[in-house]
Amino acid sequence: MSDNLRIVTELLAAQQAGEPVVLATIIKSRGSVPRHSGSKMLIYGNGRTLGSVGGGEMESRVVQEALLALKDGRTRLLPYSLVAPDRGDPGVCGGEVEVYLEPYAPQATLLVVGCGHVGQAVAELGHFLGYRVVVTDDRETLASPDVIPNAAAYLPGSFADALAQNPINASTFIVLVTRNVLVDREIVPLIIHSPAAYIGMMGSSRRWAETKRLLLEDGLTAEDLARIQAPIGLEIAAETPEEIAVSIMAQVIQLRRTAQPA
Repeated sequence: MSDNLRIVTELLAAQQAGEPVVLATIIKSRGSVPRHSGSKMLIYGNGRTLGSVGGGEMESRVVQEALLALKDGRTRLLPYSLVAPDRGDPGVCGGEVEVYLEPYAPQATLLVVGCGHVGQAVAELGHFLGYRVVVTDDRETLASPDVIPNAAAYLPGSFADALAQNPINASTFIVLVTRNVLVDREIVPLIIHSPAAYIGMMGSSRRWAETKRLLLEDGLTAEDLARIQAPIGLEIAAETPEEIAVSIMAQVIQLRRTAQPA
């Protein structure tokens, strides 16, 4: 298998595994350079690489830029002159290269916990917005295609079992739209220390205060609970399930688009 074919194969594997990765490709080269146009390299979130775009100081700089690209999700075009290290060039080969960086982030997952009227509306809007929608409810008849037609995964039954089937990662946005405080009390300890990008909980300020009181009694800390968005959603005076879904997804979008540095 050629180096480039191996890199493309591993890129697809990373996407399927939900692992963020950056593809670096030399798109232009001139003069004496260690690698030429078409050479590729993968850079993973932990700095691990596969392939090479030239090695040495230049490649080290490419890796650092790739890690930044993973954070902000933006492509980059990196021009390098390999002539004069005393002027800051990363080499002395005598040529020039341009390296294009393409970050590939996992598809964002919207985990909807609770498939009542609001959960149904959130799931439908999330699907429309391009999220991978996963729905779960201990009321097994609700977490089904008959009720929510466009989810990618249906996980009826206990929430612990749902988590085992769909592990939470840093690209997971959790929407808790359950039917009461006791359900939230059971679920929150299972997700509070997860790497989820967002945890939002539906309910009034009074309901959240009671839920928080119970969770603190159960041993969670105020610092633990500070990461929960409650009441969930942006304040737009929403009333219907569909309007509430808009306020929730607006908050998710706001966080997702502004959390990374510009």
